[in-house]
Amino acid sequence: MKKVIHLIVVSLLLFSCVKPQEKNIKRIDKKNFEKIVDGKPVSLYVLENEQGTVAEITNYGGKVVSLWLPDKSGNYEDVVLGHENIDDFLNAKEKYFGALIGRYGNRIAHGKFTLDGMEYTLATNNGANSLHGGNKGFDAVVWDAKQVDAQTLELTYLSKDGEEGYPGNLSVRVSYQLTDENELKIEYWATTDQSTVVNLTHHSFFNLHGAGNGTINDHLLQIHAAHYTPVDAGLIPTGEIATVEGTPFDFQESKPIGVELEIKNQQLDYGMGYDHNFVLKQNGEGLNYAAKVVEPISGRVMEVYTNEPGMQFYGGNFLDGSIVGKEDKAYEFRTAFCLETQHFPDSPNQPNFPSTRLDPGEEYYSICVYRFLVE
Repeated sequence: MKKVIHLIVVSLLLFSCVKPQEKNIKRIDKKNFEKIVDGKPVSLYVLENEQGTVAEITNYGGKVVSLWLPDKSGNYEDVVLGHENIDDFLNAKEKYFGALIGRYGNRIAHGKFTLDGMEYTLATNNGANSLHGGNKGFDAVVWDAKQVDAQTLELTYLSKDGEEGYPGNLSVRVSYQLTDENELKIEYWATTDQSTVVNLTHHSFFNLHGAGNGTINDHLLQIHAAHYTPVDAGLIPTGEIATVEGTPFDFQESKPIGVELEIKNQQLDYGMGYDHNFVLKQNGEGLNYAAKVVEPISGRVMEVYTNEPGMQFYGGNFLDGSIVGKEDKAYEFRTAFCLETQHFPDSPNQPNFPSTRLDPGEEYYSICVYRFLVE
């Protein structure tokens, strides 16, 4: 009997000591990201929690390069789209894979806004509009990085007055933390020396089957929102806060992402599918539940929590198979989704939307928590 107990104890100890690499996690060689860009060193940083979840992040654009999660059988997959080396990121057709977005996430109409009677002009890099901070947003700068511990990476950046047309010297700090509760927690702080507008967010492209492993239209999505902001043909909000009821935008109850994409709808036509801001229900100050995504086959689940009033749901409509990413997998049409917690698009030009203004003496703070489970 003692021998049997001893064997069981030894087996349990051996199982508990299995390293992530032995759980089919394929680490990226850090040398692939060692490069000087704009005179600053780029590196790859690894976060790992006690559950064996691994996130790899580069300080070029603050991009989440990989995120390894188990399925219900314990098999790991990398669930974010991206590339395995810095050169591919630098030359990428889709430059927002895994990136930090700023100064202003989403679109500003005609690349213009007025603040205290002064009109500011931004780069129009998305048709007639400015998108995600302009030609060189926070996704394309090298952040100063400090790995605080095995589970936390801190990034800082000074966006100088006039950068991409925005006023004020904006000092930004971002923390990525991979908690033992299997959360990727992203926190943002910013201060300015001149009145400006700020809307920071995160742009990982998720596929809970695994990056490059087929459609996300079979993922079950719930969004904690009774309203959304309809857009015009340029994907700029009309200013209306519209009900989701009776529309393809009603995700108050969980349903497959692709269930209504084939139904004729002008709003879906504008973005070739979902590319819209949802007005999140607010339960009070602090973190609010925003969304839940379930991939039934693997059992992987992602929940989203934030203090932001809105969340952009994008369904990978502009992926077309021309981008080849990690493990030489082509990223096909609608093989990823993004859930970007944020203030609303074009808020500086929409007085009825929550303000994105930041004044000297104030501190901007935003938080997004992606929590991962298995069902």
